[in-house]
Amino acid sequence: MLDRWKRDVRSGRAALFVAALLSGASLGAANAADAVSVQLDWVVRGNHAMFFVGKEKGYFAQNGIDVTAIRRGTGSSTTMRMVGNGNAEFGFGDLPTLAIARSQDVPVVALAAVNQKSPMAMISIAAKHKLTKPQDLKGLTLAVQPSGSTAIFTRAFFAANGLTDEDVKRATVSPPYENFLLLGRVDVVPGYVDAEVPELEAHAGGPGSLSILYGSDWGYNAYGSGLLTSEKLIADKPDLVQRFVTAYLQAFKSVVENPAEAVDIVIRANPEYEPKRDVLLKQIEADMKASFFSDDTKANGIGAMNKATWEATTKTLLDQGAMKQPIDASATFAGQFVKAANALRR
Repeated sequence: MLDRWKRDVRSGRAALFVAALLSGASLGAANAADAVSVQLDWVVRGNHAMFFVGKEKGYFAQNGIDVTAIRRGTGSSTTMRMVGNGNAEFGFGDLPTLAIARSQDVPVVALAAVNQKSPMAMISIAAKHKLTKPQDLKGLTLAVQPSGSTAIFTRAFFAANGLTDEDVKRATVSPPYENFLLLGRVDVVPGYVDAEVPELEAHAGGPGSLSILYGSDWGYNAYGSGLLTSEKLIADKPDLVQRFVTAYLQAFKSVVENPAEAVDIVIRANPEYEPKRDVLLKQIEADMKASFFSDDTKANGIGAMNKATWEATTKTLLDQGAMKQPIDASATFAGQFVKAANALRR
């Protein structure tokens, strides 16, 4: 089955294969619900809302799925390994990190590109260090984690803009980086515009208090974060994967239509996040403004992916030294599930 799936992905026949499965998806939903777990990349953030919305509103249950756990993570690299080895059926993480994981023989596959372009950036406190171009980083102290999505972004960003490790003072720290920046222990942190920026602005003086160099403006051409699973689950249970993606996209639509309600649902599932209500809402709003939508989603629906953008993502990682060996971009993602789910909603 796995070999057949790989061949179908390469030949473009996978969408037809999944369409044939849809007639059996409703039958599967009528039987005992499939129990699955979800592994997040980090603590709960705005772009994780779909999992909680899908669970509370019954979208997963309507598709014959029981989401037994939505686990917080310790970074995208760990998420890739956990999903790849079957410790969780589905995951959410940085898609460039997924590409690198595949180059290291971790059998993970992207199912949906939630962030159509990378929300990664270099961030400083504007009153202390104004960033207008990558060269402004020279001589500053940069927070560094040895592995994970921010490390991948930092290597690629530096390579794209002619910077070297010697151009900055590197402080090896463990995320979250926000306190290191706020306390002045570092001058710059790599982070997510849709996650760290709302969090930092809440403590640094509000909008305009940060100086931001967007990776997408300075040569980091790549997908952002998204939904993923393992090759094995696609091969063994494609109907389950289809039903999960269908429910997930229902929840995605709900989040976009009513972000405030989505935040309420997230907090009901995670009451300790009540003090971060405004931050969670700003995170979703930042994604809606900057990365949820693209020309591809206009044509093919939210979460859509295409081979050309995946090839551009892998090329960026290769050219800038973040990925050591090339991979087959067409096997990195399984876009047929989003395509079939969006076709049902039209």
